[in-house]
Amino acid sequence: MSMLTKLTAEQMQTSTWSGGTTTQICIYPREAKYADRQFLWRISSATVDLAESDFTPLPDYDRYISTLQGEIELTHGQKPSIRLKPYEIHGFSGAEDTHCVGTCRDFNLMLRRGAAEGSMEALMLCGERILPAGSGRGETLVYCAAGSCRVQAGDTALSLAPGEAALADNCMILRVTGENAALMICNMLETQRQK
Repeated sequence: MSMLTKLTAEQMQTSTWSGGTTTQICIYPREAKYADRQFLWRISSATVDLAESDFTPLPDYDRYISTLQGEIELTHGQKPSIRLKPYEIHGFSGAEDTHCVGTCRDFNLMLRRGAAEGSMEALMLCGERILPAGSGRGETLVYCAAGSCRVQAGDTALSLAPGEAALADNCMILRVTGENAALMICNMLETQRQK
């Protein structure tokens, strides 16, 4: 059975990390605690308030990151640094030592390696777009970073303001409409659902 759920800012948990604050938008399983590191996937948005900071090591997870405001420079271990502008997406292993230069508000998708698969994309929307949502398996999250939008799955439609999200579970397609909306789209699939 497909389902579309709205996530408001009041439902999201905010905590501090060494370089700023993190707002957890959604986690799976729903009862999982980030600190226990037993979740399959997690979506969050964080502020990086220090001019230089180090990301929390997450050796069992693959990560995708984008900035929503501000530019940052990331260095993974001894690799060349990467400059990340708003709505550009960068994937990396949470096992890598990651150093950040610059302040921003970012957007993150974390996936437990070997237990979940996923993707993240940015969408600048003027008009309507049909989004494939995992062929009816897994979950898709639409996060409104700026502007406003309407997300529809079947007969259910939700309106999103900045900082709100829609979580679609087991949906074939999503119809998204908006004007001058900046959206982050995450698709997640727990590998056991593939069996």
